[in-house]
Parts: sequence; structure tokens; C-alpha cells
Amino acid sequence: MSRDSLTPATFAAADYVVFALMLLVSAAVGVYFAWADRTKQSAGDFLIGGGSLTLLPVSLSLTASFMSAITVLSNPAEVYCYGANIIYYGITYIFTMVITSEIFLPVFYRLDITSTYEYLELRFDRTTRILGTLSFICQTILYTGIVIYTPALALTQATGIDLWGAVISTGVVCTFYCTLGGLKAVMWTDVIQLGVMFAGFLSVIIRSVVLQGGVAPIISDSQEGGRLNLRDFDTNPLRRHTFWTITIGGTFIWTTIYGINQSQVQRYISCNTMTHARLALCINMLGMEAILLLSVFAGMCLFSFYKSCDPWTAGLVSAPDQLMPYLVMDTLADYPGVPGMFVAAAYSGSLSTVSSSINALAAVTLEDLIKPCTNMSEKNLSWVSKGLSIAYGVICIGMAGLASLMGGILQAASSIFGIIGGPLLGLFTLGLLCPFANSKGALSGLVSGLVVSLWMAIGAYTYPPPPELTRPLPLSTEGCNFTATDGLNVTFTAPPAFTTPFAAAADGRPLLAGTLYSVSYLYSSPIGTIVALSVGLIISLCTGGRKQKVESRLTLRKEDTSLYHIGTLLKARVRKREAKSIVTESRL
Repeated sequence: MSRDSLTPATFAAADYVVFALMLLVSAAVGVYFAWADRTKQSAGDFLIGGGSLTLLPVSLSLTASFMSAITVLSNPAEVYCYGANIIYYGITYIFTMVITSEIFLPVFYRLDITSTYEYLELRFDRTTRILGTLSFICQTILYTGIVIYTPALALTQATGIDLWGAVISTGVVCTFYCTLGGLKAVMWTDVIQLGVMFAGFLSVIIRSVVLQGGVAPIISDSQEGGRLNLRDFDTNPLRRHTFWTITIGGTFIWTTIYGINQSQVQRYISCNTMTHARLALCINMLGMEAILLLSVFAGMCLFSFYKSCDPWTAGLVSAPDQLMPYLVMDTLADYPGVPGMFVAAAYSGSLSTVSSSINALAAVTLEDLIKPCTNMSEKNLSWVSKGLSIAYGVICIGMAGLASLMGGILQAASSIFGIIGGPLLGLFTLGLLCPFANSKGALSGLVSGLVVSLWMAIGAYTYPPPPELTRPLPLSTEGCNFTATDGLNVTFTAPPAFTTPFAAAADGRPLLAGTLYSVSYLYSSPIGTIVALSVGLIISLCTGGRKQKVESRLTLRKEDTSLYHIGTLLKARVRKREAKSIVTESRL
């Protein structure tokens, strides 16, 4: 499709109203809960909602927390550039929810802890807890910087406002309602923002389907353009995205998020019963699947619309993550308020994630680093937690500057969870499933996993994998024929896409550049987990771990699992039938 002018459409007054309304509603929720809970001064009420939250807000908040602007903007761009095989993340969501519900949830809920990392001290020692907490803080600040930067990039494309003005506004609004309302405000704004995300996706998809003449042409264009690459079962670990890298690596990454990440754990342990917590995870999974399907199809719409005139290659956008806002302004500018709703959707995703992260950072800092060293009253701790929310909001805004240097946002976000989250997942798994693991093994395993993951990440960043492994799909500008403002026709011809040959060690690259450093970024989490777990087991066995006694409440018990309860129920029914049969026979 060709455009009539090089000049992009811009926001109308109605778009600004819709966008501002979303920010005002989010801020108002914080004010409401600050007023409603003004008599509750405890840090527990502020950080985990007093442990009395119900099923609906928890499940929807779980979905919104990590469905950020990365999902709204980067998933469609990923489909546009690399194909729709990220749909396999849907399989990883199922595995993740089962693992979280059966392994991590029972122990954390039973212990009734505010900070996930409090478990590490109960199970191992104080040093392990502090190192785990510091690792989580680094991971969350880095990730939150990306999440703040992403929608600011979109808003700049859509409206032309200053990039850093958009960055600061995101951070300020999140910090405001987090500081005032605590976890309750965070969770209820998540519910509102999730609805806005769905509305934003649907508006783009419906308009694209109408303009392209139905769903069938979009699917056909995607098929012809190689975007429906769903039969890629190559087992080569160096390939960026295949069925195996996404399902295996994705399961590990998402398990680090739902199994041990403070942002998610403090949500499901805030439910009033463990049954509600398990149901919340199930409902959350359905929400994640729905958003994934919408984002993938939005990417297919994006390709169908620009299959012969790629705005990125033509220089109309500076990054693939700006393609969705560009499509919105290209197709929906005649509908005042709708572009504002889509940008609000991108911002909603980020606001939910950033607010969750700020709340989690405040929780772990208070519980793991401040409380053990002080003897403050609950009222003072509540004020400290609010001060921490402000401090982390400022830090995360500053970290957004680093995000502009990280390249592909989806990959950068997943890499952060792999590098730090993988070793942390190995550490928690060691404690939950291996009763003989001791503190020496745990600390050694965590450090080893972090070192190996960081080493591989630095190598991959310094020597990026070649196009033969990442396999970006071709983009075309053959159909572009823009009319410039001076009346001249300007035709763009696409340069050869992604043809840079892979230079082996002969060009000065180390031998590992084509092997270990080129391993799919999705495998960074499994590698970190396996290294931490293996080293932890070996060191524990070599330092007398078998002789120690561990409280049963700190490890996973067979009666914690759903399978055990299902088996018990089935056995009871069998016994009941046998007893009934014996009674019947005796009467005869």
C-alpha cells in the first residue's frame, strides 16, 4: 500500500483527551485507595493488600503485570520482521502455570511471606537472601527502564512530543499511584489498563481487516511473505526462534516471572485462599493466551498492510517498535480518539508493569534489607515503603535512558530475565526440591549461574549472531511512491535486506562467536538455571548436605500437589464403592 504524503498524521484533540483520561483514571485509583485505607498504617496492607484480595482483580492483575508495551508494540513488530512462530509462547504459558501452581505456589502461600527472598534465608542463610534480593533489584530496574522507554517511543512517533517528556510522564504517574495506594491501587489500575489494552488491539485489528477485505487476505499475505513459519522444528540451539527455543527457553523465562518474581508472587499470595490463588493463575493464563493471539494477528495485519512498502526500510520510522503506532496513525487518523486509545493501550501496558515493579522493589527492599536491621513501628515502616516507591520511580526513569541502547526491545527484555532470572530460578528450585541442599551449595550455585549467564550475554552483545541464525524475513519498498511536500514523486527502492555474510574467526572474531555466543537468547535462562542447580547440588553433596535436617514446610511435599489430592479423592471413591458393594453382598 502507498501513502499520499511523507508527512505523518498527528494526534487530534480527542486523542489527547482519551490519553489524558487514562492517566487521570490511573492516578484517581491511587488517590481513592490512599483515602479508603487511610486508617491502615501497616506496611503489609500497603505492599500485599492485607492478604484479602479476591479472585478477579488478582487474576487480571497477574495478566496485566508483564503484558506491557513490549506486548502491544514489540510482539507485532516481531511477527512483522521474523514471523508468527512466537505463537508457540502459548504452549509455554500452559507449562508455566502448571509448574507455578504445583511447585512454587504451595510453599510460598504456606509460609505467608511478604518478600519471596525471605524464603532464601529460611531455607539457606542471610547471605543467600541478600544476594538473591540484590540480583532481583538489578533485574527489575533494568527491565522497568525498557518498559518505560517503549511507550515513550510510540508516543513520539504518534504525536511528535518530546521523547523524554513522555518517559518522565510515565514514571511520574506510576510512582504517584504506587506511593499513594500501594498494591490495591496497582492491582485495580491493572484491571482497568488490561481492558484498555484489549480495546487498543481490537481497534487496530478490526480496522485492518476492513481495509484489507477480510481475514483471509491477511492470512494469505502472511503466508506468501513467509510470516506463517510455524513448521520450524530445527533443534539447532543457535537458531534464534524455533519451536524448541520458544517452548523450552520460554517456559524457563516465564517460570522465573510467575514462579519466583516478587511482582507476581506477592499477587497470588495476597488471595484469601490457596484455591483462589490457583484459580487466579488459570484465569490469568487464559488472558495471556488471548493477548498473545491478538498481538500475533496484529503483526500479520501490519505485514499485510505494508508488504510492498516497508516504512522502516523507507526511513519513515526509526525502529520496528514504532511500526504499530505508524499503522494506527495511517489507518485510524480519521477517527478522532481511536489513535489516542491505542497509544493509551501501549501506555496502559507499561503503567501496569512499571507500577508492579516499583511496588515489588519497595517490598523486597523493606523486607530484606531494612526490616532486619531496624526496629521501626508499622506506621514508620509504611512511610518508609512509600519513600522507597518514590526513590525507585526516579531510578527507573533514569534507567530508561539505557533502554535506548538495547536494540530489539522484546529480545532485550527476555535476555534480562534469562541472565538474572535463570540462576535465581535454579536457586529456588534447589531449595524447594532438594532437601539435602545447603547454604554453601546454594550460594555457589547462584554465583556460578550468574557468572556463566553474564559471560554469555556479554559475548552475544559484543559478537551478535549472524543473519543465518537469526533469519530475519525480507522486507520490500518496491510499492512505495510518496508525494513529497514540494510536489515531487519520491520512489524508495529497498536495499538488499539482511545480506551481511557471516564472517568466521578469520575476521578477528573469537571461535566462541559462532558457537556459545550465538546460542539463542531464549536459552540463557535454562543455561543459568541448570548451572546454578548443578553446581549447587555438587557443592552441597561435597560439604555434608545429606546430614542436615530441613523443616518440611520449606520444601515441596507430595500433599501440596493437586495430583496428590486428585489421587486421594479417587481412592476414597473406590473405597466407598467397595464398602457399598460389601454391604450389598452381605444383604444378599
